[in-house]
Amino acid sequence: MAETVKVSMRDRLIEAATELFYADGLRSVSVEKVIARTGTTKVTFYRHFKSKDDLVVAHLELRARIEREGIGAAMEHADGDADRTLQLIADQLGKMSCEAGFRGCPFINAAAEYPDPASAVRKTVSEHRAWCKGAFAEIVRPLSPADPKAVAEDLMLLRDGAMVAGYLDDGEALAASFLRSCRAVIGAG
Repeated sequence: MAETVKVSMRDRLIEAATELFYADGLRSVSVEKVIARTGTTKVTFYRHFKSKDDLVVAHLELRARIEREGIGAAMEHADGDADRTLQLIADQLGKMSCEAGFRGCPFINAAAEYPDPASAVRKTVSEHRAWCKGAFAEIVRPLSPADPKAVAEDLMLLRDGAMVAGYLDDGEALAASFLRSCRAVIGAG
């Protein structure tokens, strides 16, 4: 007999919001819509989140964790091989962009909807982008680039472009283009 996993109401709210925010946009999804999706009440919602922006931050933190786990798994699997790590990331970008409902990068989307860099949402976006740049710097470290920070920034720019192109282009072509571009940046291939 299969065990039932009990999901907390907070997690249910975040999961529902993540689906709605990604499909419809952060600003267009109301708290009421999230509440209706989860079948709860406003009292319960506000017991877990002080505001909608707090829910948006929780949604972005979930998306950050998922992306970090994916990049971390690629790094671990490639065991220090920068080119192999970038191949694995390219493959995932290509697959992800072909999934039904793909709407690009949730962090780029959030930044577009929350222009104030001092907002909690934009701070969450900035924290994740800093983590990604740090991960890219770690990926290329074995190659001993002259300016690892600049290489990491270039790779981040490529990742951003791939996330936007993924919304518009074919997944296989996107993965191949991303990998070619990464190899050009790191001087491989």
